[in-house]
Amino acid sequence: MSTLVIKDLHVEIEGKEILKGVDLTINTNEIHAIMGPNGTGKSTLAQAIMGHPRYKVTSGTITLDGEDVLEMEVDERAKAGIFLAMQYPSEVTGVTNADFLRSAVNAKRDEGDEIPLMKFIRELDTKMETLEMHEDMATRYLNEGFSGGEKKRNEILQLMMLKPQFAVLDEIDSGLDIDALKVVAKGINEMRGEGFGCLIITHYQRLLDYIKPDHVHVMIQGKVVQSGGAELAHKLEAQGYDWLHEELGIEAETVEQEA
Repeated sequence: MSTLVIKDLHVEIEGKEILKGVDLTINTNEIHAIMGPNGTGKSTLAQAIMGHPRYKVTSGTITLDGEDVLEMEVDERAKAGIFLAMQYPSEVTGVTNADFLRSAVNAKRDEGDEIPLMKFIRELDTKMETLEMHEDMATRYLNEGFSGGEKKRNEILQLMMLKPQFAVLDEIDSGLDIDALKVVAKGINEMRGEGFGCLIITHYQRLLDYIKPDHVHVMIQGKVVQSGGAELAHKLEAQGYDWLHEELGIEAETVEQEA
């Protein structure tokens, strides 16, 4: 079992504090979901875990099996087994999807132990079939001209090919219709197991109808203020967040600029 531990994490952007002491522990073989109103720091947490340079960690720690993640460069975090599915994936002209994925897979392997081409192609074809992706997606330039749904499926394809220990999925469900949502959930559920842990950031209960979380956390004003099981997500869907504001004496306030 591997463990990702976030302890008293404070993060600021351009001098404004966004995260104000986040505590979270995720083990492999666990699916965690973070929910919360808009602008409460959820995406900031995802970017801080992966090491985006715009997000400055002012105090607190992130460790992976006791190793200091904050001392790692972004590529080192990826090689250590952390993956981020971005809310708005970038388009890369001139690099095919297949070439990008093979390079990413080989970057995690030792020199001289690159994945054989035919083995890569067979695995890629299998994963694309699972995600109901058209075969020409492999030869198209990375995310160029992809619809929103295609980009989200492509993020899950990367997840399935790279097989990280921990994945952070930042609003992977946004903009998906119900059919695409089911396909994306199918891919994530296929990853579930002893060697994989996941943090899903979402606004909506509907994704959690297809991916049952072991733990649900609520983030408000840059802190995790409530945790529970899958039933917590159902309560939030039915009642919103006002009851939490009242129960905890927290005023509604945005700390993070919406994308």
